[in-house]
Formats: sequence, C-alpha cells, structure tokens
Amino acid sequence: MQGFRPPGPKMLRVNPTLTRTWSAILFDLDGTITDSAPAITNSLARTFALLGRPVPSDTELMKYVGPPLLAAFGEYAGMSPDEAQEALAVYRADYQGPASLDTAVYPGVAGLLERIHEAGIPLGLATSKPEHTAIAILEHFDLAQYFTVMVGATENETRSNKADIIEEALLRFGAAGVDTSAVVMVGDRIYDAEGANANGVPTILVEWGYGSPEEAALATAVVHSTDQLGKLLLG
Repeated sequence: MQGFRPPGPKMLRVNPTLTRTWSAILFDLDGTITDSAPAITNSLARTFALLGRPVPSDTELMKYVGPPLLAAFGEYAGMSPDEAQEALAVYRADYQGPASLDTAVYPGVAGLLERIHEAGIPLGLATSKPEHTAIAILEHFDLAQYFTVMVGATENETRSNKADIIEEALLRFGAAGVDTSAVVMVGDRIYDAEGANANGVPTILVEWGYGSPEEAALATAVVHSTDQLGKLLLG
C-alpha cells in the first residue's frame, strides 16, 4: 500500500496548465512531510487489542493512514457511530506525546520547506490529524517556523473532512493577509486531491507517501522526488 508504484521508470507527470507561480502552498503531513505510518499503525493495533477486537493485518491497518479516522473505523472495521467514537478516544489516548513523535521527516522535505519560506511563499499545513498533535510534531522537528497557518482536525471531529480542513486553511490565510488567488496543495492520498478540488485548488501528489497510482486521477501533477517537487513549487 505504501507509495505509488507505477511500472517502469519513474517519470514526472504534470498537467501542462499547471501554474509555476504560487501565492501560497498547502502541505499535508502524514505521508508528505513525515513518514508516520509505523507510529499510527502501532497505535491502531493497540487500540483494536484494547477494545477486544481482532487486530487487522498490517496491510489493512495502512488503509487507516490518510482518511479521517472516525469514518475509517466505520468503513474498514464496520463500527457503529458510537463504537467509532469509542475507538477514536482510545486511539487518541494511546497516540499522543512520545507515540506521535515516533516518526521521521522524509529526506529533502525539511530543506524544501526552508527554501519555500526563504522565497517568501506562505506555507500552510492541512492535515486530518488533530491540530494540536500536528503542530506538536512540526515543532518537534523545528518545522513549525516555516508555516503561516497550521490546520488539522478538531478534537470532536466536526472538522475532519479534508475539504473542510483546506477551506479553513484558506480562510486563515486570508485572515493573515495572504493572497489565495494561486494556492496549490501538496499531498499523497486521494483525500488530499478531492479536498483540494472541492476548493478549486490544484494538487501535486508525491509518490513517497501512502497512496497508489489509482489515487492520482484528480492530481494536477505527480512527482517522485523532492527535487521534482521543488521545481514545480519554486520554478
């Protein structure tokens, strides 16, 4: 499940209408900035065990990395709304503090974020991870300094859909005086592309994350390296 794995040599795929001058850039977190799947799936496995449910296989657990967890518990584990809320509470109690920081920044990403910041292009975070957890992770890796806005899911999941998260990020950009006329979203899953598309924002998907080739249909571009991504974001 992890990463795009198209046959043959990896090639840069770009829609020719993609602009190369951005007024602001949004980044997803899991699978885009950080390789957080091991920490997430380990906490999920402990969650299922604590709930007395069979622990899904590693392949099945990977499906939970990306979409809002409340919906994922219902879709993949067949939980009722109340059961999903209970599972989410157990997961969040487990996945906090040291557990959430058991992750790594993908090679080249920190340097790219720094170059974007130095170029004067406002950066925003748009993640389905709880906002306070996402901010703590960025602060842990000394990356929060590069972001003008950082938006994640609310604790009660009233804002967990990626379209709503991106909409909130755009609103916060506007409140901060950031020009939102040419924003691009960088992510790794179909949820990033769908959420961005709902807000009229093009998407660049990265191959190093947790998506699959089938998830790239709505993307304006697909890249396999931070060098390729940097060229699309900085020219």
